[in-house]
Amino acid sequence: MGLCLYLTYASFTFMQIHFITLLLVLLTSSALSSTTSRISLVSTTIFDVVQYGAKGDGIIDDSPAFIAAWKAACQSTPNTTSILNIPVGRTYLLKPIAFSGPCKPSKIFVQVAGNIVGSNNKTDWMSNHGDSWLLFSMVSGLTVSGNGQIDGQGPIWWENACIGTPSPGRTCHAPVALQFKRCIGLRLSGLTHVNSPRVHITITTCNDVIVSNLHIIAPETSPNTDGIDISGSVNVNIRDSIIATGDDCIAIGGGSSYIKISGIMCGPGHGISIGSLGHGGTDVVENVDVHNCTMIKTLTGVRIKTYQGGTGYANKISFTGIKFDAVNNPIIIDQYYCPSHKGCLTSTSAVNLSDITYRGISGTSNTDNVINLSCSKTVACTNIVVDSVHIKSAIPGRKVYGSCINACGRATHVQPYLDCLKPSTDLCNGPLS
Repeated sequence: MGLCLYLTYASFTFMQIHFITLLLVLLTSSALSSTTSRISLVSTTIFDVVQYGAKGDGIIDDSPAFIAAWKAACQSTPNTTSILNIPVGRTYLLKPIAFSGPCKPSKIFVQVAGNIVGSNNKTDWMSNHGDSWLLFSMVSGLTVSGNGQIDGQGPIWWENACIGTPSPGRTCHAPVALQFKRCIGLRLSGLTHVNSPRVHITITTCNDVIVSNLHIIAPETSPNTDGIDISGSVNVNIRDSIIATGDDCIAIGGGSSYIKISGIMCGPGHGISIGSLGHGGTDVVENVDVHNCTMIKTLTGVRIKTYQGGTGYANKISFTGIKFDAVNNPIIIDQYYCPSHKGCLTSTSAVNLSDITYRGISGTSNTDNVINLSCSKTVACTNIVVDSVHIKSAIPGRKVYGSCINACGRATHVQPYLDCLKPSTDLCNGPLS
């Protein structure tokens, strides 16, 4: 249904307001390159969830209306642009829902002006797509943007969080609020995400992703409520966002490469992490650039964490221009990661870490060991560069220090003085005596 036909059954005033909003989004979205910024109105179709039956009262389940509107948008005319409009001024109650592709239009815009809320009844969260609430899969050219809010009703899950792998049949294992899986050319911007049952946003097996200007919020005590988790994905850019949660602000998992993170205000939470890696298998992470980020009162600052017994590698990683404010464990490599502190492995195999740079980093720490490079005793970390790093205690007059286990590289212009890095790669080839 073309735009001109859509105007025949929607009031002019209603459409005029939303058309202006949507057109501005289209013209300003980072998803549009110089060659595609001119949108042909003839080839653009708007699918409004209210027109498909959504009530937006926060009480009636609007999932059927959203599914119907998505199917229409996804199966619209090939090589055109579809807009799924979620109007302002309403709250839409959604049960677990899958927005699946592939889709016929070359671009799909999901404009979230209203608010989306999950059910406060756990039995409403059971679905056939497992552990996610809002799932977008196999969609190319997808943009999700707007100034609306996505509320995952996290408190009903946090008391019995089932951290780790739950027993079969248990319903306490909380879902991810928003998951993108096997999407190409994804753009996500502008939204506020609050109180996810578990991780707020996951990006899995995606390529060419830009995430910007998000506000992600959950209490510091909420379990496993990471802001954004990335796994198996390539060419991901996350920037200019505020993340304040109960776990990692951003976590980069195995199979990920060419990841850029910048302009992140993180805290509370567990900082920005690579890992955990090597849990029961082989993991690879490479070409990660984290720069110009600020950590405020986080449990860790910038962290690389791997399990004993894993295999694979993580390399070409840089942390630059990072600022810490009363952070615990500001710089840490932890190759003995074992969050349960039970049944922790002691192994001669480990994920190989190399070519890691910390540069232009400053701030304060709540702990005394401000640089902790704890590498595997049998597989050394190599080519670590620590340059122009100045970290002092958040407690006036208290001394801080750095430490290393089997780490090789160089340190220049570092306070506190870091003399534990082995200067020669040859010294790092074998296990510690």
